[in-house]
Amino acid sequence: MTPPPQHAFPLRILLAIVKGVLAALVLLDEAARPLYRPLSRWIASLRIVARMEEAVARLPRLAILIVLAVPFVVAEPLKIVGLLLMARGRVVAGLVILALAYLASFLLVERIYHAGRDKLLTYRWLAWLMGLIVSIRERLLAWVKASAAYAFALRIRDDVRTWWRGRSKSDSP
Repeated sequence: MTPPPQHAFPLRILLAIVKGVLAALVLLDEAARPLYRPLSRWIASLRIVARMEEAVARLPRLAILIVLAVPFVVAEPLKIVGLLLMARGRVVAGLVILALAYLASFLLVERIYHAGRDKLLTYRWLAWLMGLIVSIRERLLAWVKASAAYAFALRIRDDVRTWWRGRSKSDSP
């Protein structure tokens, strides 16, 4: 048996780090979705939001792309800034920036994309990119969900839910 090349081990470590960071970002996104979903539904039900979506849908596809790009270009890098601040010990500032960036993403970017999706996906490059993003996200989620760490996190979540339900039942008269 021949030993592996010397560069194989550092490359595997780097790949594991990249996968870990991507998995953390995908998990963070998945964890935040249930928290914002009721707020997103409420916002979408507002008449002013419906009117703005109708206005976006009437725009030409290039204008929709520009309107979509502005909050996206601001919100996405802010998520990384929030994580970096938290990593450097500025947890509260990082959480505030992260929460605001996710709020902008969920409320602005998703509503604009939803309103102009049909026209936007007529750009072949954007349709291909969105397909690629969905594919990568699904593969990362499958990889994370198959991990022991994910199973452990689910056990902790279920234990906390059980504890909370038992606690709230014992608090009632």
